Amino acid sequence: MTEEPEDAVAPEVAPVRPGQELDWDRIRDYLSPRLDTDGAMEVLQFPNGSANLTYLIRFGERRFVLRRPPFGVIAPGAHDMRREHRVLSRLWRAYDRAPRAFLFCDDPGVAGSDFLVSEYRPGIVVWGAIPDELGGRAAARELGFATVDALADLHAVDPAACELDRLGRPEGFLERQLSGWRDRWGRVAPWAQPAHDAAMVAAADLLARRLPVSQPASLVHNDFKVNNCQFVAGHPERVSSVFDWDMATLADPLVDLGTLLNYWPDPADTADDHAIHDPGMETMGLPTRAEAVERYASRGGLDLAAIAWYEAFASWRVAVICQQLYARFARGESTDERMASQGERVDMLSRRALRILRTG
Repeated sequence: MTEEPEDAVAPEVAPVRPGQELDWDRIRDYLSPRLDTDGAMEVLQFPNGSANLTYLIRFGERRFVLRRPPFGVIAPGAHDMRREHRVLSRLWRAYDRAPRAFLFCDDPGVAGSDFLVSEYRPGIVVWGAIPDELGGRAAARELGFATVDALADLHAVDPAACELDRLGRPEGFLERQLSGWRDRWGRVAPWAQPAHDAAMVAAADLLARRLPVSQPASLVHNDFKVNNCQFVAGHPERVSSVFDWDMATLADPLVDLGTLLNYWPDPADTADDHAIHDPGMETMGLPTRAEAVERYASRGGLDLAAIAWYEAFASWRVAVICQQLYARFARGESTDERMASQGERVDMLSRRALRILRTG
């Protein structure tokens, strides 16, 4: 059940990682009548993500994507498969970059947790180098601007047009986010170094004191970055799909732009103060962060005067996520060796957030 299909493109799919197997027979029995499939089921894993477990499910020529939360203790509100299904079962009508979700299961007896199944879309995800079939390094600026455009297009969607106008509570969103992520930090701080904890608390205090006035609400992805986007070979000028919608909501759209900037390398970055990105992205030739902001500004009428706050918040929030991943590994809830070094990122990210707040 874990043989790689002939048309798979490495490294996007791989055999299921040891320790992340599920009860495939039970899952097959559950999915077959609901997806109107029969016969044997093949399973591969999308191995590059670091949190949710994402699998390629294949029945003959029909392929689907199954996503469920990681194993172990989950922070309240995190890895929300019900929310992701709600979004993806509707958003595709108004935003063609959203894969369509087909079903949601909240019976833990099937896959050990909630999970969803959505359509599979073939294509290219850029993890640190632009492959030749997408244009190589010569396509970097076009690809970068296409990523910004995909974000701006999402923010232009009318939530009511796809029945997502009740997805969240925009009023007080920034305050709730800051409070919620601060609570998450408190839950994993026991596994952090004392100096890292002090920097994270200091950054949170400064974020609270400098909280900006929110922009008009839109649909927000909440983890928008280059490697959550997919492209079709030969077409770096347009994002074809956007993945990982489990934190989507109605909120201040600049949260998304700040997140994108925090994942976006820039020539001004240093080894000790840089965006968090896949190795190799810093030499791909992407537009600068300032150019990305200018591109976004050209697509709408939002006030970007406080964009530094949003970038600092994103850096601080990703530090919390890194510590969550490390704590899960330290507690023995994850066998993924990549998680062993996640806690080391907290030092730089927390100091980066403080630097941006103090100089932005």
